[in-house]
Amino acid sequence: MANQDLERARQAIGPIGLVTPAGEQPARRAQAADDEWPLPGGAARVYYGQGNRGLTRPVLLADGFNSGPTNFDAFWEHVDGEPHRFATRLRERGRDLILIGFDDRSASILNNAQVATAAIQRAVAERVGDARLLVGGFSMGGIVTRYALARLELQRMDHQVGVYLSVDSPHRGASVPIALQAIAHHLAPVNDALSQQLNSPASRQLLWRHLEAPTGVPAEDRARAELLEQLRQVGDWPRIPRLLGVANGVGNGHANGVAPGVEALRSNGPYLTDTRLLTQAGGRDRVVAELRGLLGEITVRTNDFPDLDGAPGGTLESFGILADTLKDAGENVDVSHRSICFVPTSSAIAIRGIETNDDLYADIDSLPPEESPLDDFLTSSNPTPHSAVTEEISAWILDRLPD
Repeated sequence: MANQDLERARQAIGPIGLVTPAGEQPARRAQAADDEWPLPGGAARVYYGQGNRGLTRPVLLADGFNSGPTNFDAFWEHVDGEPHRFATRLRERGRDLILIGFDDRSASILNNAQVATAAIQRAVAERVGDARLLVGGFSMGGIVTRYALARLELQRMDHQVGVYLSVDSPHRGASVPIALQAIAHHLAPVNDALSQQLNSPASRQLLWRHLEAPTGVPAEDRARAELLEQLRQVGDWPRIPRLLGVANGVGNGHANGVAPGVEALRSNGPYLTDTRLLTQAGGRDRVVAELRGLLGEITVRTNDFPDLDGAPGGTLESFGILADTLKDAGENVDVSHRSICFVPTSSAIAIRGIETNDDLYADIDSLPPEESPLDDFLTSSNPTPHSAVTEEISAWILDRLPD
């Protein structure tokens, strides 16, 4: 590839996001916090409940995975967006909301657990009265707080938590299509934002299967194996609080409409010519990406994967974000499936693995609830975006706050 062509591509193709479009800003600024806590490796914003002059009944929620530091304006919009206004309804019930953010949301989960631990300890120290805490998080934040609480218990430290809550957290792993991981690394010489995000410590820990380079072999990353071992060493789950979990996916086992092995995205130049990304399908030697154009030609295959993209679960618009970025660069792009499963329902409520279609598409609603380590859980009535706080989810959580 000529240097001038590479430079032209670099100028045209901007950073590609995974969870949200790169550079996306919230529609409104966060409400002014009643207090702000600097924490080692992060920060927290504190919003007192209605009628409270200090911390009385704390609810601590940790941010999820993305690049860079927590954007508290976006975090506030996530928890208090129209029309459900979860944060507002929570505070109207006299609950104090503490949003835990991280300096680097893609850093190791084990490191960010220290941020959560510091926030929990400060909340206990500043709380007036003896009301038990609710502690949890969205997506990765649920894994961060799960580990933090279990580790505190192993250390015989009283965390004063009555309820643990995870919102669409990938307890059994998350899925980013191998096709998408491959094109992210393929485009790295042009813009490596998505490649770096996918190769970050937290991504390696969260993904069920990770691809480090377009010519690599998808596998469980060593960082994920180490995280799972660290969780086992602290007992896997906290034992003292009541464990609650929410899935944005349905529990009846119904697919989300994305068929396996079909074209999700096609790009026909000028930089990517006759490039195809396919949805994940099972079988051996399964082609999931054909990458062609100015950056060379690579065919990416998988072996013995389940049909992950169409599984019931919280969805991300990852193919859609990629398509929009390429279109902005002048690429001729057709996208057939903008959204795919990111956190399968079976993973979000830890009731089954995600290695087989039998588990991915299980009718969870008919399974004995004791199969999950969670004491209570909700699967959504309809497929919803990953970690979105819907009316159904908001009402369910508000009905289960600690006494």
